[in-house]
Amino acid sequence: MKSNFSKILDSEIPVLIDFYADWCGPCKMLAPILKEVKEELGEKVKIVKIDVDKNQELASKYQVRGVPTMILFKKGEQKWRQSGVLSKEEIKKKISALH
Repeated sequence: MKSNFSKILDSEIPVLIDFYADWCGPCKMLAPILKEVKEELGEKVKIVKIDVDKNQELASKYQVRGVPTMILFKKGEQKWRQSGVLSKEEIKKKISALH
């Protein structure tokens, strides 16, 4: 997972990482919003969901203290980070700013 994860983050296309947990209510609210973002932006973004309980090392590496936490990367560089649930429009705006 780790070497693949670095390759994913190095993408020219913005990569939105969604750190979530199955037991987290707000994470369940965010999931359909991210699905709509992906449907609307298509190939302009990659969205990767990371379960913090199954990937504690990654969550720790990125200092994820609460879920959901979204981190947006482009070419391996962190461009934006936000905890909590945001609207589809807010998320799309952040992604589109990187194009």
